[in-house]
Order: sequence, then C-alpha cells, then structure tokens
Amino acid sequence: MGADGTAPGRPAPDGQDTRELLRRCARDVVEVAEGVRAVSARTSTALFDPALSASARRRPRTGLAAQWALLRALTDKQGLGGSAIVAPKGMGHVLGAAGEVLGRESLAALVAVTSLRLRIAAVLVDHPEFGRDPGMRRLTEAVTADRDLEAVRSLRALFRDQGAQRALSGLAPLMAELLAIRALLDEDPKNDETGWALAAGRELSADPLHGISAARLAGMDRGEGAAEAVDLTEQERQVVATEGSFLGFLRNIEMLSTDGRILMQNVRGPDGVVRYVLQAPGMAPGRPRNDSPQDFIGAWRNLFMTDSPYTRSILLALEDYGIPRGAELALIGHSEGGIAVMNLAQDEEFCRAYRVTHVVTVGSPVDSKRPADPRTWVASITNQHDIVPVLDGRGAGSAFDPHPGWYEVDYTGPTHEFPLCHMLHEYIEHLRTVIPEARERVDEALTAYRGPVVRTQAYQLKDRANPPEGYPFLTLPTTSVPTTAGPVDVPVRYYDSSAAHLCFPVDAARARGLLPDATWMTPSRLGRRAMAVLSLYEHRCTTIGPYTEIALSVLVDDLWRPRPYDVALDLVRRVDLRRTGRHVLSLAVSSEEARVVAEEIWGQPALRMTAEADLMGRGLRLRSPDLGIAVDGRLGRGVRCPEADWILYGRRGESTVRTLVRAHGRLRLHTGGRIRVRLDTAAAEPFAGQLRRLGIDADRPLFVLTCPQFMLHRSAGAVLPR
Repeated sequence: MGADGTAPGRPAPDGQDTRELLRRCARDVVEVAEGVRAVSARTSTALFDPALSASARRRPRTGLAAQWALLRALTDKQGLGGSAIVAPKGMGHVLGAAGEVLGRESLAALVAVTSLRLRIAAVLVDHPEFGRDPGMRRLTEAVTADRDLEAVRSLRALFRDQGAQRALSGLAPLMAELLAIRALLDEDPKNDETGWALAAGRELSADPLHGISAARLAGMDRGEGAAEAVDLTEQERQVVATEGSFLGFLRNIEMLSTDGRILMQNVRGPDGVVRYVLQAPGMAPGRPRNDSPQDFIGAWRNLFMTDSPYTRSILLALEDYGIPRGAELALIGHSEGGIAVMNLAQDEEFCRAYRVTHVVTVGSPVDSKRPADPRTWVASITNQHDIVPVLDGRGAGSAFDPHPGWYEVDYTGPTHEFPLCHMLHEYIEHLRTVIPEARERVDEALTAYRGPVVRTQAYQLKDRANPPEGYPFLTLPTTSVPTTAGPVDVPVRYYDSSAAHLCFPVDAARARGLLPDATWMTPSRLGRRAMAVLSLYEHRCTTIGPYTEIALSVLVDDLWRPRPYDVALDLVRRVDLRRTGRHVLSLAVSSEEARVVAEEIWGQPALRMTAEADLMGRGLRLRSPDLGIAVDGRLGRGVRCPEADWILYGRRGESTVRTLVRAHGRLRLHTGGRIRVRLDTAAAEPFAGQLRRLGIDADRPLFVLTCPQFMLHRSAGAVLPR
C-alpha cells in the first residue's frame, strides 16, 4: 500500500493496473451519461418550447408530428427512456415524474449506473472479500437491480448475521456507489440530482442526500459557543508532545479524548520563527450533549455548514490565546475536529486574519470543502473501512478526484470493524506501521513546525446557551477513584439507559444458599418465598462508556437488625435511609472498564461478555452467546409507578460494600406476560448455574419493572464492617 492510497491490483492483459483501468472506464462512461442527459435536457426544452406549441396550433399536421417525434424520443424504451423528460415545472415536470414513479429509468441514468458498477468492480479489486461474502453480494446485486424489498432484506440479514459493527465496516468502501445507484433507480425524482452528483463526483448539497435543509440544520444549532482556558492534568503534562511532529500532534489529540477540549501549541521552527498549531479532537459518542459542541448534532452541522458552535468556540479560543494577526497557523483534526478545522480554513475572513499554511485531517469527511487560501496545503487520511469519511458522498471507489492539489491517502488498514477503525489510536498505529510513507510525507510538509514546543494551552469548549446534559439530576459533585483501568469519576453517571427487572419468587432456602456464608445476611421474605431479580440494562451513554449489563440479585434484610416487612417499609423511605437492598450474586457486562468498576468500586463479582439487547418496546429481547442466556417475549399490561431508587450490596474480602443507585425516568409495572428466560445446555457458570438453582430458567416472572429510557447515577461503594 502506497502513501497515496494506491495498491497493486491485478494486471490487465495489456499490463495496465486493473483497478485504474476500471476507474478510467468509469470516468469515460459517466461522461457519456452526462452527454446523454444533456441531450435529454435539450430535447425536453424543444418539446415544451412555447414557439413549437404555437406552431403546432397553427400547422397541426407538421407541428403535432414534430412534438410527437420528440415525445417518443424522450419516452420510448429504445430512445432516451421513460423518465428522461427534464422540466422544472408544468406538464413536462408531471410527465417526467410520472415516468419515474412508473419505474421507467432514463437512458442517461442506466448509463450512469453502468459507471457506478465499474467503480464497484474497481473496489472489489482491492477488496475481493466483498465478492466472496454472500451477504454483501446479495445486497449489491439487489441495489443495482433496483429490487428494493430484496435490498432491505439483504441489509437486515447482513446486520443480523455479522452484527452492526462488521456490517457498517463492510459497507463503507461501497457506500457512496450504492447510494448513488439507489438514488438514480428509485421512483422519487427528487433523488436524481443526488444520484448524479454521487455518480459524477460533484459536491453534494445538504438537502438532496440527507433530507436536511439548511434551515433545519440551523435549527439544530443549539446556541452560542464558548471557550475557557483549562490546565492539563499532571498525567497529561507528562505525555503531551514537547517537539513538533505529525504523530506528536495526533497523540496530543488522542490524549484530549472527546471531553470537549482542544489544544493550542507554539512551535519554534528550524528557522527560529514561532508558529502555531491547533489540534481538534472528534465528537463524543452517545447522545447529543447540551454542554459541549463536540457531539453528533455538532458534527452533522459541521459537515454541511461552515458556522457551528464548534467553530465559534474555536474562534473564541484562538482570540483568547492571542495569536498575532498574520501569524502562520497549522490546523490538525480528527473526525469532527477535521471538519471543524476545514470549516475555519474555508472562512475568508479567518484566512485574512491568519496565514493558514496546513490543514491535516484524519478520518474526516472533507471532500466537499476547500480552503479559501489556495496556498494552503491540505492532507486527508482515511481508512476505507471507516464509514465516517464516506458521509461526504465520495466513496473509496470514486473515479474522480475533486481536489487534485491535495495530498490524499485512502488506504485499507488491518482494522476493519467500525467504530474501532475510526478511532484515532488505530490511525496512529497504521501511520506508524501500515502507511509510514504517509507519515513521512506529512512530516516533510510540516517541516516549518518541526521544532521545540514553547507553549501549550488547552481550552474547554462549551455551549453556554443550554444547561449541561442531565441537568439537574446528573449535576452533582464527583471525585476521582483510581482503578486498574484508570481513574474513574464517581458517582458514575448514566445519561441514556433502558432497563427491565424480571422479578421471580424463589425458594428462600435456595436463595440463602447462594448468599455469602454469613449468618447475618438473610433473604427478605414475601410470605414464604424470597425474591430474585434478573436485571437487564442497555446503557447507551455513560461516563464509563456504553455497555450492556445483566445482573442477578436477591432481596436481603437489614444487615444488623432484620425485621419482618422491612422491604415494604423501605418503599416509603429515602434511598439513603433504607435498610434492605439487593445483594448481587452475579454480574455480566460487555466492556472491560465496566467490569473493573463493578469489581473494584462496587464489590460485585463481574465477568466480561458480549450481548445484544432491545429493551425499548413492549417486546423485550436480550441474547448473550457467551453466557448462553436469552430473554425474550412480550410484556403484559402495565401501569405507571413511582421512580425506584435502590441499594445494591457486594462483597470485598470480609466486608460488605453498599452502593446507592438513584434513577430518574418513567417506570412501569407489568405482569410477567410471555417473558421467558432460556439457557443453552452448555451455558456458562456461575451465572447460568445460579439461575438453574433458583429455578428461574423454568419459570415466568411474577412481574416486570421496565423503564425504556431513564437516567441514573451510582455512588462509590461504602465499605461496611459486616
């Protein structure tokens, strides 16, 4: 793989590179398609010309014959096709739209689709695995044949069989071509311009591709940007780059993570001149964040519009930093940060204030943008399996180069799964080992910035027009607790979660047998039975990252003075005053950080697993192949009930760990309905064994507590001398 993104394809019979030959053919064919489309436009203009209509009225014999001949040329299958009529309004527009709806593709569209198929063939030269994969092959064939229902089924099967991450990664190199073919062949004439732009390699407007107009994008702009100078932590000061280099700047961005900060540095070049480097990270995962412009909504707006809270916040940071007017400035960004710095480079006023010498983007969709200063050197580095750079409409197989003067690297890295292939850590590793030529070329271009760093300042970007995410429920003081996975802020905050608690009456003696071997810990009794709870969580946005959680717990009495009916009395007590709680017997989580936090902070026995969960609707579904556990079925009737905070107990050595959990959401109480817990015959211990001993695998829940969307926070565990 060369640094220019080329790869040695199979040689053609005449010795030419197969991929380049296919791309040249695609260029030639799309030029023919554009010519046919121009003929269709001129023919449509002639057909609906008022002068011809007036002539037909004066001399029907010859005038009507001419109109009929033009109409046949435009609509006949042997001519320009049923939907070739191009007219902005009136009867011509109606006839053209009717041809689209009836499925009569124009000759120009069919020729353009042939060009796109050639581009797909060029991609398959570099990615032969796509041709061998039956799911990808079925999807490509269905889209190119305009079989919508089969395409949807193929896509669903692809996600079901491979999982969302692998499916997105596999689609990334072909995404632009498949979108273009779909737009050209569907029945909606509004999508044609998008299809032609994708096929011909032209820039896309916001509205045709994504259905989001500039006005609607402006509505997403939640408020004003803000920037505040902040200090780096002691650990960050030890790892921040002290010498200017491409990988050094990228490692600085990786160090900043996605918590809403950017970094400014002064670098003294080899010529003794001090220059400035702006380093901008990408967007934060999860739900939109009201307190920071670095989120999905901000990235979406940055992609199509040059003005956003992110760019405005950066401008405020630069103003506070005090860069002299006319100073030389390099802009480096990853993901959304790359889009934001490219938006700054597009701003003519910004380029008049500063001399933007270099813009380097990594994993960013920036092909639809260009710097205002033609002297600006631009580099764009993308992994072909990274789906984020494809959002600008230019795919890995594109036969067109919209920016001949740019240095572009579009490579195939060893990391294929999304979002792993989009992470900056992977790009840094690939620049070091897979495409070192690209690293050397960018470093050569940044020679003026290769020198000692004389000043470093981080800025926290904010959106002050709105309160912080989770305000006021999740706005609370935190403290950092060290763990083997790194420091963790507690309480741990969950901004967007779903949960279902399946409650089973179980034999009290069996439940007692699973609790710690201590006489003072006894299960709470409801009549003669104990209560076991199988809790399913889907945490989409948390301060320790998204993960899925499965927990098995048993209600237990007060650890010191157990009393009858304490469980019922605790329902009217504040959570911090409750004496009863749920002792966690087993816990399984889908991320390593969550496992470490559960064991080291909350004292809960946790293991790592993979799981897919859907807890948002009336039908619950969770499957964990690692545990051999599946939960599915429909909920019974439900009623609203008060928000439920609770106490969780764990064990650390000879002590009990007590954790307060506070929740905020719309909790509902359901009958068990048709919910079932199923275990594979080889289901993993200890989780499955405890479920079997309690008889949960052969029973239905008495009732289920659900909350499709809620927030919660879990305190640090308090160690009790019991």
